[in-house]
Amino acid sequence: MSKKAIRKSDVRRCTKETDILIELSLDGSGDHEINTGVGFIDHMLTLFAVHGLFDLKVKANGDTEIDDHHTVEDLGICMGQAFKKALGDMSGINRYGHSYVPMDETLARVCVDISNRPYLHFNVDIPDQKVGNFDTSLAKEFFRGLVLNGGFTLHVDLLHGENSHHILEAVFKALARALAQAITCHTNVSGPLSSKGVL
Repeated sequence: MSKKAIRKSDVRRCTKETDILIELSLDGSGDHEINTGVGFIDHMLTLFAVHGLFDLKVKANGDTEIDDHHTVEDLGICMGQAFKKALGDMSGINRYGHSYVPMDETLARVCVDISNRPYLHFNVDIPDQKVGNFDTSLAKEFFRGLVLNGGFTLHVDLLHGENSHHILEAVFKALARALAQAITCHTNVSGPLSSKGVL
């Protein structure tokens, strides 16, 4: 992919459980329009867009009358697909990114390799099962969908933290910053950054 290529994508996923549309621009300014029907995920994706400087539109309708599981999981799937589509053959990108993000008593670390080898290490102990109405265990489901469909190797570690909201907020901000670093175009790289010549 040319360094001057427009890195945008749109993804639609429609199942019997969810109907999701994502529009993503990697080279944006953090503009966002998020409406998933899951308030806490709206908040997390807003932070993700702002701190990654991604322009992001998300519209989701899901079977939240049952619970939020299908919606959150499918949002991760669609987000991974959107990144993969926008990155094309991944030519010229840094490939690796990492970020440490503090939030009050919390410190989160996220390291990513856009490698086409999906792997998730998620070492995040969240004290509370619920933040508001949100089931905090669903955060891992979002990340799993993201890496499997984006082709990311992702390591997420909570170094310390006590407040569940702070923990998840720091993790999503760190994800945004790490991905923003990894997708940045490197001036000395013309193809995929790999000794094999392909990712």
